[in-house]
Amino acid sequence: MVVKIRLARFGRTNSPFYNIVVAHARTARNSRPLEVIGTYDPIPKKDTYDESGKLHKDIKLDVTRARYWIGVGAQPSDTVWRLLSLVGILQPKYRPSAKTATTETTTAAGAGQG
Repeated sequence: MVVKIRLARFGRTNSPFYNIVVAHARTARNSRPLEVIGTYDPIPKKDTYDESGKLHKDIKLDVTRARYWIGVGAQPSDTVWRLLSLVGILQPKYRPSAKTATTETTTAAGAGQG
C-alpha cells in the first residue's frame, strides 16, 4: 500500500494549524496516521528572539524520521515537498529562472510560424 507524507489540518476557522503526518494514501485527511513527524504553523508571527521584527512561519520537524520515511519510499504531497525543501531534506521541485522562460517562449513563437 502506498504511504504518503501529507498535512493534517487542525485549529479553528481562519486559524489553521497542521500536523505533518505519514499515512496510507487512501485514508481520510484527519484519520489516525502511522506517525506524526512534525508541525507547521502557516500564520506568520514575530520571533521573540529577533529584534528586527520580521515575521516567520513555524516549521517543527523530526528530520531523522522524515529522511527515514523518504528513504523507504513514502511520497510527499506538493506542500510537504516544499516544506521539506525549505528544511533541506529534498531538492525544490520548481525553480523559476529567466533563462528557461525566455528560451521556452522563443521556441514556442518560432514553432508557430512554420
